[in-house]
Amino acid sequence: MLGICRGRRKFLAASLTVLFVPAITWIYLFAGSFEDGKPVSLSPLESQAHSPRYTASSQRERESLEVRMREVEEENRVLRKQLSLAQSRSPSHHPGNHSKTYSMEEGTGDSESLRAGIVAGNSSECGQQPAVEKCETIHVAIVCAGYNASRDVVTLVKSVLFHRRNPLHFHLIADAIAKQILATLFQTWMVPAVRIDFYDADELKSEVSWIPNKHYSGIYGLMKLVLTKTLPSSLERVIVLDTDITFATDIAELWAVFHKFKGQQVLGLVENQSDWYLGNLWKNHRPWPALGRGYNTGVILLLLDKLRKMKWEQMWRLTAERELMSMLSTSLADQDIFNAVIKQNPFLVYQLPCFWNVQLSDHTRSEQCYRDVSDLKVIHWNSPKKLRVKNKHVEFFRNLYLTFLEYDGNLLRRELFGCPSETDVNSENLQKQLSELDEDDLCYEFRRERFTVHRTHLYFLHYEYEPASDNTDVTLVAQLSMDRLQMLEAICKHWEGPISLALYLSDAEAQQFLRYAQGSEVLMSRHNVGYHIVYKEGQFYPVNLLRNVAMKHISTPYMFLSDIDFLPMYGLYEYLRKSVIQLDLANTKKALIVPAFETLRYRLSFPKSKAELLSMLDMGTLFTFRYHVWTKGHAPTNFAKWRTATTPYRVEWEADFEPYVVVRKDCPEYDRRFVGFGWNKVAHIMELDAQEYEFTVLPNAYMIHMPHAPSFDITKFRSNKQYRICLKTLKEEFQQDMSRHYGFAALKYLTAENNS
Repeated sequence: MLGICRGRRKFLAASLTVLFVPAITWIYLFAGSFEDGKPVSLSPLESQAHSPRYTASSQRERESLEVRMREVEEENRVLRKQLSLAQSRSPSHHPGNHSKTYSMEEGTGDSESLRAGIVAGNSSECGQQPAVEKCETIHVAIVCAGYNASRDVVTLVKSVLFHRRNPLHFHLIADAIAKQILATLFQTWMVPAVRIDFYDADELKSEVSWIPNKHYSGIYGLMKLVLTKTLPSSLERVIVLDTDITFATDIAELWAVFHKFKGQQVLGLVENQSDWYLGNLWKNHRPWPALGRGYNTGVILLLLDKLRKMKWEQMWRLTAERELMSMLSTSLADQDIFNAVIKQNPFLVYQLPCFWNVQLSDHTRSEQCYRDVSDLKVIHWNSPKKLRVKNKHVEFFRNLYLTFLEYDGNLLRRELFGCPSETDVNSENLQKQLSELDEDDLCYEFRRERFTVHRTHLYFLHYEYEPASDNTDVTLVAQLSMDRLQMLEAICKHWEGPISLALYLSDAEAQQFLRYAQGSEVLMSRHNVGYHIVYKEGQFYPVNLLRNVAMKHISTPYMFLSDIDFLPMYGLYEYLRKSVIQLDLANTKKALIVPAFETLRYRLSFPKSKAELLSMLDMGTLFTFRYHVWTKGHAPTNFAKWRTATTPYRVEWEADFEPYVVVRKDCPEYDRRFVGFGWNKVAHIMELDAQEYEFTVLPNAYMIHMPHAPSFDITKFRSNKQYRICLKTLKEEFQQDMSRHYGFAALKYLTAENNS
């Protein structure tokens, strides 16, 4: 009985508070809302007054009134929530009508339910539990096709990962290109509590190819229409995002909005912020039908289970067929069809607050969606101009975007504490391998680098090449870092065939490279160069990992294993294709040697023939490669014989031999234990010899090394005694591994090393 009385007293107190506080607040605000007999606006989105009577003092008063108004409104919301809960528990409670408040700030759903339970200091049992559980998985769907869109997805994902506190499951509807790029990227990124599933976009083309579309996104811009059919039937809800989205908040806040959907609301959308659907942009402008300004589909909340029950597929198809009879084609891809459906069925849509999709195309009302940085949730670069769009605050938005563009993705590999991650076999194997290393070993850092997983973005730029049909095609393979970028144009001028390059860059350097490449007529005119970014991590230059990445992603039957600071002779590409046939490389284990020379001059008149090269060699303008510092590396090529040779000739392997060779694409990879400077090529040539490759020198081929500043790794090798000791240790271990793997035949490598 005592408990019931206390409950009634609490109920009475809450009721009186709800009745009196608004009345007192209204009187207070009414009295304070007049200045010299004139009302003062309290609109949170209104600009500053321009009247001559306007003063700094009145501005401060207005701001204080606004703050007080928001505080009182917040208190009222909490009290109303407590009252409703008390009524539901009271035996005398009778159901009644409840009014809803609709506003641009809160959307067209229940504006109180989310905020009421998270007011600071509210420990009452009446407080609402968080709308998103701590370890609840958030599902995100993205349609992605091609090389450029794959780059955009990475920036979007970075912005989501930066703010997130929940496990994420990305559903990527991707073409073959995007799948190859993004599958490798996420596999090597190894972000905890992130799952990726791919769905073949090419298989979905038949579902939407019957719809004529003028939008620059092409057929892929229509695929969001078929997500109910594409995504797993067990998936009940999903956030759908365009690739040109940047998040400025935790995506869980957007996921929580699903709890505000009422009745038959199944689509969460932000109103379109341009005048497109009003039909007044130009004379005879005739957009698709839409409700008012229409809705933008860059950010969509989909209740998939309800959409399926409503027969969404049939609904949008019938609408599209009907409208296409008069409209002939879509202008804004899926957005036109979504809006036409909503026009006929307005009850389907829950209008999201506009800060969930601040649309930065020209001439939009996006500036009305925010007053401060803290108001921003999602930025949408939905103009073909992208970062060059016109907006009063575009510099701020651009800098925010560039922050994520250049942000070190390795820093996003953080665990979600308290949320168990799914078992990752690759991650477990990596941890096991690392745990077996002795951290007290003076060469620990060298050994650890062998197991480091470097985030890799394949085909960073557009790539388009079909190998020659005669099966003689050769790809030039090389690796580089930022300090060798200037060599790219020269190599492209010397080698017209396909090229596969692995670039070791930071996220910021990758963007510098992108700008450099896009500003180069030479590089932009070449679509047969594959640029593969391997992101920096650790203190060593992973030279052999880079070579392996470049080797793995060639589409030709043969490859020329070169280095970035060498220029091949003019016409070498065609010469090698002829040599491949002449020496029957397809059916024999041969490594064709391209003799290497060097110049100490930064400006060189490149020899156009062997005769001209020999003349420069005699004059001292050119030298055999490393003649002054490392003769053993190329001595077995037998340059004296090469001077007069007119046919290919065979040479034998010798200790420390490291020529540049043309081999089949199925040749062994480089050994990853060798990083930085020293023995990285020597070990590879030794393994080719162990596998009984025949070394054949080409009589009319040559390449020339161009001078450059010493690399950081060669400087460490020369100055650091421990570096040299560890390299010697790794060499010995490699030779022992060779003996175990290849048996008695590999003993000659130990003997040769001891005699050298």
